[in-house]
Amino acid sequence: MRKSFKTEINPTQEQIQKINKTIGTCRFVYNFYLAYNKEIYDTEKKFLSGMDFHKWLNHVYLKENPEYLWMKEVSSKSVKQSIMNADKAFQRFFKHQSGFPEFKKKGKSDVKMYFVKNNPKDCFCERHRVNIPTLGWVRLKEKGYIPTTKQGYVIKSGTVSWKAGKYYVSVLIDIPETEKTQLNDFGLGIDLGIKEFAVISNGMVKKNINKTVRIHKLEKQLKRAQRGLSRKYEDLKKRNKEKKGDATGQNIQKQVLKVQKLHHRIDHIRTDYINKTIAGIVKTKPSYITIEDLNVKGMMKNRHLSKAVASQKFYGFRRKLEAKCKELGMELRVADRRYPSSKMCHACGCIKKNLKLSDREYICECGYHADRDYNASLNLRDAKTYKTA
Repeated sequence: MRKSFKTEINPTQEQIQKINKTIGTCRFVYNFYLAYNKEIYDTEKKFLSGMDFHKWLNHVYLKENPEYLWMKEVSSKSVKQSIMNADKAFQRFFKHQSGFPEFKKKGKSDVKMYFVKNNPKDCFCERHRVNIPTLGWVRLKEKGYIPTTKQGYVIKSGTVSWKAGKYYVSVLIDIPETEKTQLNDFGLGIDLGIKEFAVISNGMVKKNINKTVRIHKLEKQLKRAQRGLSRKYEDLKKRNKEKKGDATGQNIQKQVLKVQKLHHRIDHIRTDYINKTIAGIVKTKPSYITIEDLNVKGMMKNRHLSKAVASQKFYGFRRKLEAKCKELGMELRVADRRYPSSKMCHACGCIKKNLKLSDREYICECGYHADRDYNASLNLRDAKTYKTA
């Protein structure tokens, strides 16, 4: 079994320059492949695969255009991987699994430096540092998090990324299969929502982290930082128009970094809360867990709820829960989005079609009375029709 580990690194100034140069080259090659494919499709109605483009780039284009030989100054594995990532984006588009691939923007898009283990001396990990091809030994900020080579673990591949002024390494390691956890003879239903993040059929309630004072303070700081950034952009436009003074906007990048750091901090808090929620759920060791296939795209169309829905990170919760269930041998059931978990009475099974979103208590004619979300979690737990994730 392979498992990924991601942690922050502390590279030297020389290593930072190499990382930035490699990421910039990967972004350029990714965009070049998209633009070239778009051009030949418009003229010849053909599509060039990632492997064919990589061969054409090395054996034809760079020989005819020596001014672009700086692409050869970075890791060839990273450049090739960026091309194959663009090829996968095209394949998903052709299969109607996603939209048309978009160009990567500098400083905004998530572009990574890829590396792979080529020889025994590569990707050697110790408690406080990791050996990365083309970079050498890079110090880790969190010591002992990544399993070391001396313990018998082997790094197969990895990536180096940048976000909000910080650098991270993510490695893929072969982990030996562990014995399956002894599970209990019961299941759980989880109803995700906005008022409460998760209501579970065993009575456990996970509150909405976005309603806490901590998040509210950070969002207030973010709003002020974004207003400051907007004012700086407007001032820059005015100075460029009047051609007065230095209109390069050097302080804008400082403000952009400040906004990015606040976004990054809020995202880390939400992700950490999801991880702790999942850990608390699987600690009960149920034999199966049932969740609902939420129509998040449709929920985002409601302009009154779109921000609240996006901040809950429902997809991230589902993806992490799938991985945890697979690791522990639990069955994850996904009920159909048309399954009336909220409108159906758990006691008698009748469906209340006129149930409104503002009705927080479920009161049935049979005398059943329960919280709306708790009733939905019980119905999800006992759902007979589902698909396994």
